[in-house]
Amino acid sequence: MSVATNVPRLLLVDPRVLADPFTVYGQAREEAPLVRLLAPGIRPIWGFTRLADCKAMLADRRFAVTEESEIRPDIPDVAQPYLAAMHVDGERHHRLRSIWAPAFTAARSVAFRPRVEAIVDSLIDDLEAAAADGPVDLLADFTEPFNADVVVEFLGFPVSDRQPWREHAHAMSSGVSDDYARAIDAVLQATKDAIAQHREHPADDPISMLIRDQADDPQRLSDLEMEALIWVTVAASSPVKHFLANAIVALLTNVDQLELLLAGDRLAPNAVEELIRWSGLNVIGNPRYATENVDVHGVVIQAGDAVVAVHASANRDPRAFDHADRLDVTRPLKPMGHLGFGYGPHVCTGNWLAREMSDVALVRLFQRLPRLALAVDPAELRRVRDPGTWRLESLPVTLH
Repeated sequence: MSVATNVPRLLLVDPRVLADPFTVYGQAREEAPLVRLLAPGIRPIWGFTRLADCKAMLADRRFAVTEESEIRPDIPDVAQPYLAAMHVDGERHHRLRSIWAPAFTAARSVAFRPRVEAIVDSLIDDLEAAAADGPVDLLADFTEPFNADVVVEFLGFPVSDRQPWREHAHAMSSGVSDDYARAIDAVLQATKDAIAQHREHPADDPISMLIRDQADDPQRLSDLEMEALIWVTVAASSPVKHFLANAIVALLTNVDQLELLLAGDRLAPNAVEELIRWSGLNVIGNPRYATENVDVHGVVIQAGDAVVAVHASANRDPRAFDHADRLDVTRPLKPMGHLGFGYGPHVCTGNWLAREMSDVALVRLFQRLPRLALAVDPAELRRVRDPGTWRLESLPVTLH
């Protein structure tokens, strides 16, 4: 066994990769199940290109999540312990997940739907007022504030704190180190304040659930871990806003699929799953690290090597999906049939809430704004030059 010489090699910042990762990674997937990903200044990364192999890797404890798995701007020293508390594997990860996951069940997410609908309707009202002056940016004026408003209210932060949290969430997802660092102190303080308030006035929300869990067994959850679970959840929620922007473009450029969605007051069965599969945020996942030598299709991945799931190729793998490159909102796709929320022990905790948010946002937006249209040619939409994600810089639209 040795490192195969026929494994495709791709430069992460190659303009072809940045412009059309689905085609480039798709071609690599058909050449081999592994790809070697290269970038200046970093060690080569192994990329898994096919869905079954990606799922196997993400469920394999020989590929571990570590502090190095988080791709982020530099953060101040005060936040380092919180980052270390969250990017763990094994028994500690299982303990923290077992505490936090019950707050994000499908039932709790469905029960929160009326509040999601109210938030969407309020934002659409604002959009209609702003559109009197011309095109609006759906990313800045709709999907981003929607994402922040729903997540912080679901967690249990006061509705009156909505605007500051919008600003914090924007800073933490901007990718700009200085903005990220400036937001951290405010986020940590707001989190501590909310915990103190909920200790005095508990409610039926995730923050209160953490407090009750800690009270039942103080050794099970530290104060630092509680704070980290809350603020990292806010920071990690930004994929929803980018996915929604991608999904809106996908539907506006595939009108036959949009018409299928608008037949009822909810999206067609499996439509959210298909949109996530076809137009999700991640191009590649966050890296994991081999804890020992692992043989994958005759290639040895050495202990310490970084590995990633290549979402852009796996989610369009013809071995898993018929006509995989086609958007088909009637596709009978089961939850977790794609990599949009990850897979295995580290699957996104908030995946049910994200589904409910996406269903409400897309249905309400297109039902209330039937003349919604792109304000520019689709080819003119600009995307962030990020090899890890497929996200727009802005989404200019007209409403009338």
